[in-house]
Amino acid sequence: VQLQASGGGLVQAGGFLGLSCAASGTIFRINAMGWYRQAPGKQRELVAAITINGITNYVDSVKGRFTISRDNAKKMVFLQMNSLKPEDTAVYYCYADISYRYWGQGTQVTVSS
Repeated sequence: VQLQASGGGLVQAGGFLGLSCAASGTIFRINAMGWYRQAPGKQRELVAAITINGITNYVDSVKGRFTISRDNAKKMVFLQMNSLKPEDTAVYYCYADISYRYWGQGTQVTVSS
């Protein structure tokens, strides 16, 4: 199983970015999927998660600005990030809970002030 993340980049404060993450390999069922991020000098934190039934959970700092969604048929998870702030700058990692937790490679999101 592999997870491939894409969509990071550089954006000005107030702008938006969309992240995508696709799972591939022999997969019968993906339970929760989500995104973590890690800023320089900080611990990795959970940004958003979504269950197989579409129940979502967000860290308080992104509520109302970020939206997580998934496409079960395509085995993908998405993160739409609006009203970005410099403090959102981090490497973002997707994950998928299958037999155990699989991780995608990080994708850099940089928000300039």
